[in-house]
Amino acid sequence: MNVVSNLNLISNLCPECGGSIVLINQKGETVCSQCGLVVTERSVDLSHSDKRAYTSQEKQLREHTGAPISNLLPDIGLTTVINKKNIKDPDLKRAVKWNTRMTWEKRNILIATTELKRICSNLNLPNHVKVEAIRLYKEAFKRKLLRGRSINSMVAASIYLAIRLKRIPRTFREILEESSENAKDIRRCYRVLIKELNIKAPNTEPSTLIPKYVAKLNLNQEIERTTIKIVNTFSSNFSTSGKDPKGIVAGALYLASKIKGLELTQKEIADQVGVTEVTLRSRYKELSKKLNINT
Repeated sequence: MNVVSNLNLISNLCPECGGSIVLINQKGETVCSQCGLVVTERSVDLSHSDKRAYTSQEKQLREHTGAPISNLLPDIGLTTVINKKNIKDPDLKRAVKWNTRMTWEKRNILIATTELKRICSNLNLPNHVKVEAIRLYKEAFKRKLLRGRSINSMVAASIYLAIRLKRIPRTFREILEESSENAKDIRRCYRVLIKELNIKAPNTEPSTLIPKYVAKLNLNQEIERTTIKIVNTFSSNFSTSGKDPKGIVAGALYLASKIKGLELTQKEIADQVGVTEVTLRSRYKELSKKLNINT
């Protein structure tokens, strides 16, 4: 405990025993060094003008230097705004006028970030996915990959690629439902990003999609556990390359419902998962044959 003598007190004697008074800075108390009487408490510490920061994150949050820098802002949050009031110099007026005009690059990034935030908010995507998506979009813009392609298509493709890289259980269909562009343009932009940025996106694990579709179909946990077991067994023993993860999930859900004797039609599962009944039947037959499951 750091105990420092308080030389600035009007009276440095204890009113009870007449002992010397000392100041405890950590607690803001003035106490007697002999009998321990607390003379004053909760004194104001004038040596600090703000809260203490014990970590680098707290220090960054408590710095009085404006809002934190963010890649989700068109200019990373470093805008300079000139006050228009009481300006008489014509040169400065001209500077203010040009300062309000945006370049095409800033306008492009502004449109892209607005669309990106809208889609990510509707899908409840975490912040690190947004940062990764805008990084991919800016890299594509820097390499002039947007020529002949729409901004919204490239934004949707960047979000989908970021989701794949961060292994977030979201499907292409969900991105497509939130975007105003058609699937063909978004897929074309996605292939361009993969090729030009030399990125190898990992495959979506089918087991990560199961809880969402189980909740949509109002199934119990026993069906969910059985479906996850079927999918994990199939993925560990056989190649899933080139197969739609949703098709595998749909087939596994139908197989699990058959095993547990649940009356669930193929159409109900196909409509909720977002695949055709033909795909569901193909994956169902493949799973039951390769895993030797008789229903």
